[in-house]
Amino acid sequence: MVSQLDRSDLESIRRRAEGECVEATTVESLEGMRVRYLGRNGVITQAFRQLGTVPPGDRPAMGAALNELKAGIERLVEARAVVLREEAQHRRVAAEAIDVTLPGRPPTLGRTHILTRTMDEIAQIFLGLGFEVVEGPEIERDHDNFERLNMPAYHPARDAQDSFYVTNEWLLRTHTTVVDVHVLDSRRPPMRALAYGHCYRRDPADASHSPMFHQADGFMVDEGVRFSDLKGVLMAFAREFFDPQIRVRFAPSYFPFTEPSAEMAISCLMCGGRGCAVCKHSGWLEILGCGMFHPRVLEMAHIDPEQHTAFAFGIGVDRLAMLKHRINDIRLFYDNDVRFLRQV
Repeated sequence: MVSQLDRSDLESIRRRAEGECVEATTVESLEGMRVRYLGRNGVITQAFRQLGTVPPGDRPAMGAALNELKAGIERLVEARAVVLREEAQHRRVAAEAIDVTLPGRPPTLGRTHILTRTMDEIAQIFLGLGFEVVEGPEIERDHDNFERLNMPAYHPARDAQDSFYVTNEWLLRTHTTVVDVHVLDSRRPPMRALAYGHCYRRDPADASHSPMFHQADGFMVDEGVRFSDLKGVLMAFAREFFDPQIRVRFAPSYFPFTEPSAEMAISCLMCGGRGCAVCKHSGWLEILGCGMFHPRVLEMAHIDPEQHTAFAFGIGVDRLAMLKHRINDIRLFYDNDVRFLRQV
């Protein structure tokens, strides 16, 4: 600015403002130009402050010229802003445009989780053996989950089922065997039932343990039910689920709600029974526990153990899925890694 403001200065300001306004290609750069000319410390503001250098007789005309210049620059900025916003809108619409002539992209299809498929396969086999599939709640009373299965409060078997308690009386079920209690209470023999679903125990997560896991539990009550019937049913299941040529072995065991009790093993799927690291060189893989219902369990359901006998079994679904599909870590079922889930 010259020391004395004159009309040539205003003309110079107007030309520079017009040039910078046209050169602004974005709303942001235009805003910077507006601040340089119309802001608190902008060129126009500085020009108004120099009116004092103009002779008194010329000040009214110079002031009017400055106001006209300011209004003209404001109109330039507003008009340019409209153009820039329209251009930005057109660019965005062009970027978001859909070419309807392109071939469609099919949606990614999901699939049933391997554990759900395994439970459904188990259920189908037992349906073919005459069993009925039943359901039960996942939150149970301590009395039903333990005491009705011959595990009173002082029983040491409870230590192996460290539980998630909701209240002092209610807990997340630790096994699906508790569903047997509800069926025994609501029906009268003869009956065959299979229940499956989620179970919960406070086990630390590692390659073979998980705080949430799955069980399939079945039982049969009738007159004259024998341990040989239990063996026949479970052998038929194992050969249908794994391999018709698979060998089966029963070994004595202990469960509070069955007497006698047994653990059932199959010949190792990896080595064919010759011995390997998977079966710990024994040639056998344990897959379930079973036995004849303890008389007290039947008595608590008001079923006469002298007239009716029953067998029961519990299958670890996760373990069966791991064996059948050669999976070495139970945590893979729950990591929700799509790459794993697509493989099985």
